[in-house]
Amino acid sequence: MRIAKEESSSSAAQAISLISAVKELQGVTALDLNKLLRDSENFTIHYLTEKGSLLKIDMEKLVGSLPLHLTTLLMSAVRDEALFRYLLCGIRLLHSLCELASRNSKFEQIVLDDVKMMEQLTDLVFYMQIVLGGYRQEYCAFSYMHLMHSTLVACNLHLLTAFISTQWQDIVHVLLAHPKVNIFMDAAFGSVRMVVSFLENTLVAYHEDISVESNLTAEQMVYYLCQQCEASLQFLQSLCQQFFFKERLLKNKELCEKGSILFLAQSILKLHIQPSFPSRIMAAISRLKAKILSILLSLCEVESISYLDEVASSARSLDLAKSVALEVFDLLKKTFGRDPGHLTADRSFPMGFVQLNAMRLADIFSDDSNFRSYMILCFTKVLTAIISLSHGDFLSCWCSSNLLKMEEDASLEYDIFAAVGWILDYTSLDVRNATNLEFNLIPNSMPKASYAHHRTSLFVKFFANLHCFVPNICEEQERNLFVLKVMECLQMDLSNLLPGFSFASDAPKAAIASKNLHSLLSHAESLIPNFLNVEDVQLLRVFFGELQSLFTSTGFGENQVQDSKFEESLYWDKLSKFNRNEHYQKAQSAGGCPSSLTGKEHADLNKKGGNFKEGMSENSAFPDMDQHNTRAEDTNQGKGLNRLNQVDDKGIAGKTASGGAREMDKDAQNVETSGSDSSSAKGKNVVDNMDNGELSKSNERLKRTAVEENPEDEKIELSQRRKRKRTIMNDKQVMLIERALKDEPDMQRNAASLQSWADKLSGHGSEVTSSQLKNWLNNRKARLAYMV
Repeated sequence: MRIAKEESSSSAAQAISLISAVKELQGVTALDLNKLLRDSENFTIHYLTEKGSLLKIDMEKLVGSLPLHLTTLLMSAVRDEALFRYLLCGIRLLHSLCELASRNSKFEQIVLDDVKMMEQLTDLVFYMQIVLGGYRQEYCAFSYMHLMHSTLVACNLHLLTAFISTQWQDIVHVLLAHPKVNIFMDAAFGSVRMVVSFLENTLVAYHEDISVESNLTAEQMVYYLCQQCEASLQFLQSLCQQFFFKERLLKNKELCEKGSILFLAQSILKLHIQPSFPSRIMAAISRLKAKILSILLSLCEVESISYLDEVASSARSLDLAKSVALEVFDLLKKTFGRDPGHLTADRSFPMGFVQLNAMRLADIFSDDSNFRSYMILCFTKVLTAIISLSHGDFLSCWCSSNLLKMEEDASLEYDIFAAVGWILDYTSLDVRNATNLEFNLIPNSMPKASYAHHRTSLFVKFFANLHCFVPNICEEQERNLFVLKVMECLQMDLSNLLPGFSFASDAPKAAIASKNLHSLLSHAESLIPNFLNVEDVQLLRVFFGELQSLFTSTGFGENQVQDSKFEESLYWDKLSKFNRNEHYQKAQSAGGCPSSLTGKEHADLNKKGGNFKEGMSENSAFPDMDQHNTRAEDTNQGKGLNRLNQVDDKGIAGKTASGGAREMDKDAQNVETSGSDSSSAKGKNVVDNMDNGELSKSNERLKRTAVEENPEDEKIELSQRRKRKRTIMNDKQVMLIERALKDEPDMQRNAASLQSWADKLSGHGSEVTSSQLKNWLNNRKARLAYMV
């Protein structure tokens, strides 16, 4: 009994000694710790405290005991402010010790080369994230606990960069090797969501000017919460940019099917930025929105697993996804309607690529069967308002390579030591007049012209995707839904949607829309092939033609488009230069259905604009509008690969619409764009040869077959038809080409290498042509450029 009491007493003394060491050393930098170690023997330092006491600390025992000590406290202690303060001290000291290991080779062997030590550190990070993710506290405005919790979340995540590596692929490798990685993923997103909820409540109190009984001002507390939230979200963003991490994440049902990521996205996108907020707070919240949009984009762009299909697997998660989509559309409406000067009101506080990332995500929504109709219903007013702007405003915003203002993005350079020091110092009772904590913002710049072209290309894709109709994938009620919705919106007063711009009230809407779309089409042609492909521009052209036909057939805008007659005649003359007869013959020889254009109409194409418009109007009335906006999909069931049929007679020439001599590869099997590989209708060509009679017969055969089948099989079949092919390569093929690119990053410029690798990849899955591979590489390069 006496021995047991002595051992218990000894353990308690060691614990007290460890706690004292943590509290005293947490404020010592790694540089100063290194000086103390150099003056010591056998890793035992002598440290003089502020109270004049001399502490003798065995650094080897300290670093070996600290991770397990902190984990034990998390399990057993009451989670109050005192515990949170001590945990912050422990995390801060651990970070300094890991940094010290990089400065002292002998100490490095103790810390970073010890497998058991690494396991304990990883377990600490995992368990603390779980505890923080499950933390709940009743709402209290300007709570110190909220500040400490948010700091613990950020510091705990960033601790991984201290003891594993600063390279994200190395961190991902360690995380994925851990048996509890799925739990960690869920906890990480959950804990960040908790921080966002604290920020949301604090922003409301700040806006309502609720008094603060604290050493800190309300603005300081709000801004500090913004910083911690951004640091945590940025960490998750960096992880989600790693292929293997996001692939594993997409297999996590809690995060995808049950909507944990979407809940986080929704809470961030709902954060309201008041005009009265200081510039740095407005910018910080804006960057949060840019970063969560970037995370969603990273997940949507995974080729092996469709994130949107995963969230659409249940009605609950699909409804949640649509609510997030609505937030994206609302965000775009606000950014489109602002004075461009708002984007860079204060260049010292970058706002992030909010609009650009939101447009990229909306591009994906517009091309997905689960969201396309929803976007048409929710967003067409905004698109119609844009094409109704005064011509000068429209040109400066959407047809220019030199925008007056552009978004600027930045990454937060987080400092654990500074963050913990600030919160510990200024939440103590004896400190007054707190100074602001600022972290460096590292600019992520994009060339001005590139930004403008990306933005315009995405705008064009909205029209292309929403107007496109793909049989057996799109719902029948979606046929012509977009162009009819635009016609409906053109008859409304939309000036309040874009308050930062002017509308020509004295000019007919049909004439304005026609003039703006004509300019957009002309500018879009100049963006081929670097920012747009021929198919997207052609779909915009078809949409423009259908809209013109509706103006004529319905009498809307009658005698309103005469002022632009000369400009339009030049456009139609340019269009006539496309050799439709050549592509008509190709489509026929490829086994396509008869073209909807007669020989007379082909001849009319070579006439001036007036005659062509008359011919088009005759063939574009409401019953036959589908003749011009259909894509066909020929799916090779044996190989699971979408084949690109010969381009039809819509005017897609053998050369780019910009007039260049670049020849389109005849063996192109899959047309993709630089905006989003996950866009589901990419790779399906435009055809206008499916007449109503054949479509009706096809539908009748489908219905007869469905009657004989099991209802559940019918449901599955319908679900599969509505899914769109998003990839040309399987996981193995992607992995092989990613490895090859490390040795040959400019492979797309080498025709011989392209052919060689196309042959190699075809041996590991679906057939891949050199043209497809070149497209895929160009898309990959574009995605990487977006992330920079």
